[in-house]
Amino acid sequence: MSVEMVPYDEFSMFHENASEFGLAYDGPPVVRRERVELDDGRHISALVWGEGPPELVLLHGGAQNAHTWDTVALALGRPLVCIDLPGHGHSGPGTEGSADVFGNAVDVAVAVRTLGAQASAVVGMSLGGMTMLALAGHAPELVRKAVLVDVTPGVDEKKSSNIAAFINGPESFDSFDDLLARTIEFNPTRTVESLRRGILHNAEQRPDGSWVWRYARFRVSETKGDGFPRFGDLWDVVSDLTVPLMLVRGMREQSVVDDADEAELIRRSPTARIEHVENAGHSVQGDTPVELAALIEDFAFGRA
Repeated sequence: MSVEMVPYDEFSMFHENASEFGLAYDGPPVVRRERVELDDGRHISALVWGEGPPELVLLHGGAQNAHTWDTVALALGRPLVCIDLPGHGHSGPGTEGSADVFGNAVDVAVAVRTLGAQASAVVGMSLGGMTMLALAGHAPELVRKAVLVDVTPGVDEKKSSNIAAFINGPESFDSFDDLLARTIEFNPTRTVESLRRGILHNAEQRPDGSWVWRYARFRVSETKGDGFPRFGDLWDVVSDLTVPLMLVRGMREQSVVDDADEAELIRRSPTARIEHVENAGHSVQGDTPVELAALIEDFAFGRA
């Protein structure tokens, strides 16, 4: 019995991103995939947008990949680099798993030095935000301005339980429709079209027709024993930051940041800029990408 394979070209859907959010589209943007080799034989993969030196570095959340930033990148219209974190997308595995933010930071530093060493800001969403803070501690010269998207070191297993339930679901799916149905169930704020694109970027079809995710599940050894990564130590990095910091917080119930997290961030970094996005949940870049792009533009290249 023959298996119907779903066609996939990662550079073929940008017009859909533009159409969904009312962005002007004059043709395919200049985007290429780059591979950065690490000393131990592993590699980091990234999408490089534009032809000039990247002005921004964007880091995605856990169980996502660089394409989560596609609409934001289109809206910004600047040269930038979107990195697949270790154990995600087209990157190789992490040294201690996919959620080890300190190991991630060491690997990401190599990629940033290679692809975007002069970037004006590093933007990190969720796991990518914690990796950005770890990067600021490991290689502070690479983080000139810091943007956290709906995450602080105060995020824990309780606040992110819905996300963990989705990530730790079935390891494979018999069909694309099964995978799409589960994704819709856990992402009520997103359109079906955007979720379909996201799945094509974040999952792959096996020869037997089944589907598996492109990300590695978190190891118990890289968590506190409850399946959640160790983020709390990164509060000290927030306290020690000497560069401008902005927190963009989704205000719908899917957000994982609460008032106490925000207050602690301000206590540790009194000059931090706080932005609330009323119509976004945890996935601000998916729910309101144009608004997020405007905030990044203003913070990184306008007022701090």
